[in-house]
Amino acid sequence: MVLRLRRGETVILFNGEGGEFTAELTRVSRDNTHARVISRQPVERESPLAIELAQCVSSGDRMDITLQKSTELGVARIVPIASERSVVRLSSDRADRRVAHWRNVVVAACEQCGRNRVPEIAAITDLTTFLGRVGSEGTRLLLAPDADLDLRHMEPPRAVTLLVGPEGGLAPEERRGAETSGFVLVRFGPRVLRTETAPLAAIAAMQALWGDC
Repeated sequence: MVLRLRRGETVILFNGEGGEFTAELTRVSRDNTHARVISRQPVERESPLAIELAQCVSSGDRMDITLQKSTELGVARIVPIASERSVVRLSSDRADRRVAHWRNVVVAACEQCGRNRVPEIAAITDLTTFLGRVGSEGTRLLLAPDADLDLRHMEPPRAVTLLVGPEGGLAPEERRGAETSGFVLVRFGPRVLRTETAPLAAIAAMQALWGDC
């Protein structure tokens, strides 16, 4: 069902920089819409836990789902990663178009869930470059079924970088590189999760333990 708004109706607008605006539609046409801002509300719906998701690029609509749902769950920044086992290989032009598409996915997710700050979507970065740039602040986590540590036994962090591998997981040398760069291996249950399931389950758990709840 398509929501059809008319001139004179009230809408809520946001510009991605925090807060939201009550506005009245003054013109509605096929080509453009104008609105008059009535008031601004200093509403914030961000999590106190800053989560950066470094997600290896997945195929089909899996990446769209990951970005959409992680936005709803409150992730602050997303870095698409090209890894050795990534199924998707994109040329420079196609990569730029894909990132632009992902940014639209994230904006739409913000509209749906009521977030008024849009998570940053970085350009696609190869894993080695990402590991060389990752900052020293915050906790760095890599999901691994064979890890001994779990989220419940960690000290609550203020910021987390979560690295999630592609279909088939990270190659052994990539995993060693991540550990050398300070990523801690974390076990998340006894089952192996798909690349689009793992980050969403982990983010939801982190928000319940350390963030929103």
